[in-house]
Amino acid sequence: METKLQTIKTWLGTGSINIFGLPMSGKDTQGIRLAEALNAKFLSSGIIIRAMEKETKNKYSTKGALIPTDIFYEWVLPYFERHDLLEYPLILSSVGRWSGEEEKVISAAADSGHHIKAVIILNISEADVENRFEASKSLGDRGEREDDRNIEVFRTRIQEFRQKTLPVLQYYKSLGLLVEVNGDQPRDAVFNEIVEKLYAKASESLA
Repeated sequence: METKLQTIKTWLGTGSINIFGLPMSGKDTQGIRLAEALNAKFLSSGIIIRAMEKETKNKYSTKGALIPTDIFYEWVLPYFERHDLLEYPLILSSVGRWSGEEEKVISAAADSGHHIKAVIILNISEADVENRFEASKSLGDRGEREDDRNIEVFRTRIQEFRQKTLPVLQYYKSLGLLVEVNGDQPRDAVFNEIVEKLYAKASESLA
């Protein structure tokens, strides 16, 4: 595993990997673990947006819809230019979820030296993420997130992914950047598959 991670580090440099998936597919869980393994910095658009909503007292996302594109550009994209991140690779969680935002994300990443090297999709069915939602509600392990409090808001988030984010993934696929991972596995198995597929991509690029 360590040898494979070192190969991925060499290939990634100060580049970035963007992770997508349905709500509760494990994007942040796997992103944080991958960032730790690669000595990278983790950036979640959802965490940034919720923090900015709290700071500005604007609640764009509480009903499950994606925030307007201009707000996304204003709040999230400047993170690519942060001086404390410039020397590190980045693991991104769903940065640029609305079709049409991907080109701006690619450009912002490249301009800051964090070229997007791969885009991971954690594949899991809508029925399975709804089951995870119900289990999480029972456990109370999602904190006070307003967009996780009821099933209708959660279903809106799923619909937003289907309508607005799937085209983003098709765009990345057309560029040869998409890496598909089975998200319906135990967490360790998901992580191992991510590493294996990134290692294969890195090895091919470095050959």
